[in-house]
Amino acid sequence: MSSPAAKSSNRLRELTDEYLEIAVRIREAGGAAKVQKQHDQGKLTARERLALLCDPGSLSLEVGLLVAYDQYDGLAPAAGVVTTVGLVRDRPVVIVANDATVKAGSWWPETIKKILRAQEIAMRQRIPIIYLVDSAGVNLPYQGGVFPGQYGASRIFYYNSIMRRYLHVPQISAVMGPCIAGGAYLPALSNVIFMVEGTSFMGLGGPNLVKGATGQEVDGEELGGAQTHTVKSQVAHYRAADDAECISKIRDYVARLPRSSPTVVRTAGRQAGRPASDLYDLLPNDHRMAYDMRDVLACLLDDGTMDEFQPDVGGEMLCGHGAVDGSPVAVIANQRGIIKRGPGERSHFGGIVYTDSAEKAAYFIETASREGMPLLFVQDVSGFMVGPEAEHSGIIRSGARFVEAMATAVVPKIVLTVNHASGAGYYAMAGQGFDPDFILSWPTGRMGVMEGESAVSAVFGSKANDPALVQDVQQMRDDYEHQLDAKFAAARGYVDAIVTPEETRDQLAFALRTVAEYSGPHLGAFVLPPFDIRKS
Repeated sequence: MSSPAAKSSNRLRELTDEYLEIAVRIREAGGAAKVQKQHDQGKLTARERLALLCDPGSLSLEVGLLVAYDQYDGLAPAAGVVTTVGLVRDRPVVIVANDATVKAGSWWPETIKKILRAQEIAMRQRIPIIYLVDSAGVNLPYQGGVFPGQYGASRIFYYNSIMRRYLHVPQISAVMGPCIAGGAYLPALSNVIFMVEGTSFMGLGGPNLVKGATGQEVDGEELGGAQTHTVKSQVAHYRAADDAECISKIRDYVARLPRSSPTVVRTAGRQAGRPASDLYDLLPNDHRMAYDMRDVLACLLDDGTMDEFQPDVGGEMLCGHGAVDGSPVAVIANQRGIIKRGPGERSHFGGIVYTDSAEKAAYFIETASREGMPLLFVQDVSGFMVGPEAEHSGIIRSGARFVEAMATAVVPKIVLTVNHASGAGYYAMAGQGFDPDFILSWPTGRMGVMEGESAVSAVFGSKANDPALVQDVQQMRDDYEHQLDAKFAAARGYVDAIVTPEETRDQLAFALRTVAEYSGPHLGAFVLPPFDIRKS
């Protein structure tokens, strides 16, 4: 079902190259001068610390790299914090590292969003979370978006407490620079605290604030340095001579932590059915054109094979079982193009969810959940079918059944957005509001309630060609095109990461390995274990 336009496709490659250029700039963080300043202070940068902490040559998934990249005049790359899922001593962990080269590692509103997302990943997967603290605290000009509210900074400490008391998620904090004011509660609510001699400070107020509040003069080391907190106050537990020794101690600590056996049997060493480079030719240059999703899946799944479930029913929705690098997975994917039906039946438009395909997907998801099979949603969906025929067939009821099956599935859900993620179809295909474990997007992803032309028709109707409204119509088209861009979604945390075609299979395999760490229900941000309130 390939389109003639597919062979000359360059849209995916152009958008991938554009994304990679932006990613390089973001990873430069505060720039060479700020990096040198960090080194002059005897400290490593956030990304240098991460490189030492994670196993050499191992895969990792950086969450929220593009968050805030298009805000604050470019002064908040990655919102001043690096959040990553990586391997430490061959076990998945979440790492939160303040980037002191960006506004001294202070907290922007988006910094809070990234830290909360990182904590939710650790809570849902029950994997250790490591905080590498090097922050001047709240970015005061933006305190209105940081301090108050249900999802303000206090939510971080709420999650700290839930992990500590009920979920028993190991939390490891390393104070590797300043840790001031309310931010000090993050390490204080962790299991253990490491500090670095000569460079770390932890206190509810710094020397200047102490002098202003009490009139006492005291230097930072005496007030809240590593020696003070590991000897006098006994707030911290381990002391290191420098960043490298501190990170080595953390790696040793993680290695000692007990862990449960992986719950999924993997058969490693399998290859995809087609090379990832084929994806550049498979995806059409025009996002509205048809292509065969089976060809895309052949580049992602082991041996390129998927055992399809009810292949002759609701062909616009592909359901089936496959594996990614040996990890079994149940796949739900949207098929584009014109879907032929039986004799005398009207053809269906691919990428649209109809009544029978909704029912098929709902049953498949419920079965996978009963069997404990992780779900992989490959999104290219434009919504649910509308019109008299669809309404009379009960599309609302069937759509609700699809949504409910997905929302209540207790197995891990991983999302890959290929093209469209529109309307209620985006919701049914495990949109962000339904707490998928990981949500990834290609640079071609287009997330929005509808496409720009559809919005123009809905708002302007027959007046869309009115010369007096041409400017307003074009403005609406431009606004939608900007907001539908995958980078726009990534900058606001609507997806965890943009991934290139070449790294997609590896990142999916890594995500599946991570979600296999916890065999309990993957439902919501976290599920509390049964407990007796009288003994808690």
